[in-house]
Amino acid sequence: MKRFDLTERTVDRYIQTIREAGFIIPRPKNGDGMYQIHKASPYFKEISELLHFSKEEAHILYNAIHSISNENLLKQNLINKLYTLYNSKEIAQTIVKQQHSAVIQNLNKAIIEKRKVILYNYRSANSDKLQDRRVEPFSFTTNFISTWAYDINSGCCKTFKNTRISSVSVLNENWEHSKLHKEGFMDVFRISSNQRINVKLKLSLRACELLKEEYPLAEKDITPIDDTKFLLETEVCSFEGVGRFVMGLCQDIEIVEPTDLKIFIKKKIEDFLK
Repeated sequence: MKRFDLTERTVDRYIQTIREAGFIIPRPKNGDGMYQIHKASPYFKEISELLHFSKEEAHILYNAIHSISNENLLKQNLINKLYTLYNSKEIAQTIVKQQHSAVIQNLNKAIIEKRKVILYNYRSANSDKLQDRRVEPFSFTTNFISTWAYDINSGCCKTFKNTRISSVSVLNENWEHSKLHKEGFMDVFRISSNQRINVKLKLSLRACELLKEEYPLAEKDITPIDDTKFLLETEVCSFEGVGRFVMGLCQDIEIVEPTDLKIFIKKKIEDFLK
């Protein structure tokens, strides 16, 4: 862990994520601390037999891919290259949780064939209601976390988090609004909207490290002030994402700007204490 500058908590989370994706990772034997993906794991055989990789190279590739956070753009670039080389649906299956694999595969099929879909029992984070959504999916966000799609009912492009979709039905209907398909801006806290708000936060070392662990794409917007203080300057789509992070580490974060973020958090706390 020291070699890669990772905390024990981060390593445990990576291993748990790989296990949830369906891979078998036995506990280390003889106390040597070595974790390995078992050869009986799903898809291990397929990737070990790729034309240009030996079994040893494929094993290293697997471990390398899964050691990278889902929000890291380098991981997305690697996956895109693998898609280009092998045009393999299994690539997507290896980086999403097993229970969401069918959702991703159907969305991927609809994107390739330029067809409409129905997202069954989609749970909206805003209303917390289950609703079927008729959409035209056209792109995935980093590492298949969400899907960009044109929402036919609302007449605009939105992101739909894939883990909130119960199932997907690919319709025998072609896209009708392809000229309106456009990916919007998504901030480092994974919130998307048409507005952008400048935010500056002064972070302690602890807050900085936790921010990079939980939201790796924020790292490019962080600059050191000294050895123990850091400044985050970024654009957010709303105060929801950044507000949750600040409230969880309020003793380690100073809001430099905007004042509206302080007002937002104050109201959240007042509503909670009512």
